[in-house]
Amino acid sequence: MVIVDDHDTFRAAARQLLDGAGFAVVGEAIDAATAVEAVLRLRPDVLLLDVMLPGTDGFAVIQTLEAADCLPQTILVSSRSASTFRGRLATSAARGFLSKSDLSRAAIEALLP
Repeated sequence: MVIVDDHDTFRAAARQLLDGAGFAVVGEAIDAATAVEAVLRLRPDVLLLDVMLPGTDGFAVIQTLEAADCLPQTILVSSRSASTFRGRLATSAARGFLSKSDLSRAAIEALLP
């Protein structure tokens, strides 16, 4: 799994939670460019991707990775509610959306096949 978020504290908390829940976190990124680079280099099975990133957003990252034929199973996260992104979530290739406050092993497993 690769975690993408521009906030150090969230990345650290997510890594601790996910490592403790048995997920293998293989990398982190802070923005769209480093997210794309990390996925292309590390080829993770899962991408935990913040919607709101500096310069662009998680939806653009998904489109870039789709165009490169390298999109892992992607879960979008945000501190905002899903209703904020409803239209874009409906057309996105992401597996689903989680509020950052709802991040847990069970929530992630519910979105993955």
